[in-house]
Amino acid sequence: MSDRVNETDTSQETKDAKDPTLEELFAQLDEILAAMDDREISLEDAFSLYEKGMKQIRRCNEKLDLVEKKMLVIAQDGAEEPFE
Repeated sequence: MSDRVNETDTSQETKDAKDPTLEELFAQLDEILAAMDDREISLEDAFSLYEKGMKQIRRCNEKLDLVEKKMLVIAQDGAEEPFE
């Protein structure tokens, strides 16, 4: 059973290592926007970059939602209050 826990921990660490930070996602979005600004880009490439950018935006939103949820503080009486 302890081996199973260690495998789970290792897979979570691997997942965390591959999961980019918000800053990295924003940097990738900047690169996508710069590439889309190129007047020589084909319509197909622009569409592909658009799709990639939309996926990155969804990932950013998911990360921001997670951060927002983590910022909830449990009050002494057990009620959740937003972090201020």
